[in-house]
Amino acid sequence: MKLKLKIWRQKSVEMEGSLVDYQLADVSPDSSFLEMLDLLNEQMISEGEEPVAFDHDCREGICGTCSLTINGIPHGPQKATTTCQLHMRHFRDGETIVIEPFRARPFPVISDLIVDRAAFDGIVQIGGFITARTGSAPDGNAIPISKGVADKSMDAAACIGCGACVAACKNASAMLFVGAKVAHLNLLPQGAAEKDRRVLSMVSQMDRAGFGNCTNFGECSAVCPKEIPLDVIAKMNRDYATASLKNIFSQVG
Repeated sequence: MKLKLKIWRQKSVEMEGSLVDYQLADVSPDSSFLEMLDLLNEQMISEGEEPVAFDHDCREGICGTCSLTINGIPHGPQKATTTCQLHMRHFRDGETIVIEPFRARPFPVISDLIVDRAAFDGIVQIGGFITARTGSAPDGNAIPISKGVADKSMDAAACIGCGACVAACKNASAMLFVGAKVAHLNLLPQGAAEKDRRVLSMVSQMDRAGFGNCTNFGECSAVCPKEIPLDVIAKMNRDYATASLKNIFSQVG
């Protein structure tokens, strides 16, 4: 395959960036999108040019690192697929492919296609955990959990924190991500003790980080590589409202 690539190049947060054109030949249709970028970088290095910086780690679709916007769609055209699991056979020979970083104010561009998603880390650090004793692992069957609840919690836990939901949302909302992290723990009895504090602190941190609000267009769930449902946002809103009322009543009392 021969491809025409338009790639966002930006040396640092402080500097302005722009799309730069590249030509790439002999791309195997069976190669992944990141392998195609590897091939481009090998070509650029051999020609004495600075290679394109992009994030990657596991290349197995489970770490959430490969954050690229491909032809205007976070992670590209294939539904429920991360960039690293996207293959070049889904593109046409001679096609022009536009590759950009995830666009959101809380995700500043570090270099080229790499963005800083530390804002997500801050949200998880403030509430994405349960307080548990140290020592040996508890018996997995010590607390009975119905299959329906366990399934919903596992569905929410599938979130890999890639940030595609934020990049797809016109408001740069992180509510699908936060909703998934809240639902994952709030649905389980192990997370019940800190349920109210968790949702209040995580939503507050989300707002402080500069993420926008949800206006229910659903782009977030549509591009999510793990197909996290919008239900997690509804649950987060219910939990937040309940926790807020409890907080008000406790102060009045």
